[in-house]
Amino acid sequence: MPKKRVDKINYYLDIAETVAERGTCLRKDYGCIIVKNDEIISTGYSGAPRGRINCIDLGYCCKKKIYPDIHHGGHDACRSVHAEQNAIISAARKDMIGSSMYLVGKRKDTKEYEEGAMSCQMCRKMIINSGISNVIVRKNKKEYIEVDVKEWIKNDDLLEGIVTY
Repeated sequence: MPKKRVDKINYYLDIAETVAERGTCLRKDYGCIIVKNDEIISTGYSGAPRGRINCIDLGYCCKKKIYPDIHHGGHDACRSVHAEQNAIISAARKDMIGSSMYLVGKRKDTKEYEEGAMSCQMCRKMIINSGISNVIVRKNKKEYIEVDVKEWIKNDDLLEGIVTY
């Protein structure tokens, strides 16, 4: 009996999950890939800007050190560039128009998939401007959520006072 092939979406999510393993954040590993016409055009993972010291090398989380009680927010103190941001800045906009982004987030402490993983407001703005059409986010090894980026444009959470991440 022939081996059943993984479906295409989970194939790309598996690749994004592997990319996440390069992450340098002490709390979470995020990885993503941008795909257009069945071709990977860019990858990105969470980590400090090029040339800066990573939190894994420092041995502590700068955000937690500066803002010990903040769970959401405090992005100004975080050393990491988000996976989505790194993938977007590594690709040309003309190549991203109409593409799909595949995103996977896992907790460092438990190795479990990040519950409610979704792009933050800053990343959403960059995704909208990049021309990416949809974002597929892994919930678990087989399930995922697919978001039409037009929904982020139409339903602007910030106008409702909702802040993500």
